[in-house]
Amino acid sequence: MKKLTLLALVAVLFACKEKAKDEPKEETPQETETQMDKEDDGWVTLFDGSSFNGWHLYNSGEIDEPWKLEDGNMVFYPPEEREEGEYYNIVTDKDFTNFVLSLEWKISEGGNSGIFWGIYESSEYGQPYLTGPEIQVLDDERHPDAKNGTTHQAGSLYDMIAPSKKTVKPAGEWNHVELMINHETNNGHVMLNGEKIVEFPVHGDEWDAMVADSKFAGWEGFGAYKTGKIGLQDHKDIVSYRNIKIKEL
Repeated sequence: MKKLTLLALVAVLFACKEKAKDEPKEETPQETETQMDKEDDGWVTLFDGSSFNGWHLYNSGEIDEPWKLEDGNMVFYPPEEREEGEYYNIVTDKDFTNFVLSLEWKISEGGNSGIFWGIYESSEYGQPYLTGPEIQVLDDERHPDAKNGTTHQAGSLYDMIAPSKKTVKPAGEWNHVELMINHETNNGHVMLNGEKIVEFPVHGDEWDAMVADSKFAGWEGFGAYKTGKIGLQDHKDIVSYRNIKIKEL
């Protein structure tokens, strides 16, 4: 009797083992965690190529022409006619303080544009550049502003810090820029096409001295806001932007 009972137990265990082999495996916790890490890397898309959601015209409403969506890019086509003082600068709906901004830009031949941060949007200030410092977007080969000193060339902190080296690609080609602003460490930098070309303080005595030594000296409100909007400039030239994302620090 004991021998029969032992044989029956072995048969049951063997059957359970065979059934376990046939059942599908569940996703492992490691696979789930890896996917979560990819989704939780801190980057937030500001422009996904399909709409202008999250952006608006500075001191105005929804974005329409002369900005257009083309092949996943936002493209500005300057109107042939415009009223005096009429501009189509665009800014983010949200304000940012400490961040890393990543985007790509492509300028037309002889073109000019710019990337702003720290913009205080108000009817008191008719243009983003009145409060927001600018990273220059330029065709260095053809635009006359490039001849006004290296602090006016592509990648510069406009009229304050010149690029340490020439890394910009020619008009008609995409350039990747990374702008980091950190008020906690009082440090900012610009990377253009993978190389760090500009470093600067973002507030305090050193910042004030740079402003005082620039065209912005005496401009009330310029660079005064630690928290503000990101902006892209209408400088009356064709320019394209894409792959815009931000990571708050």
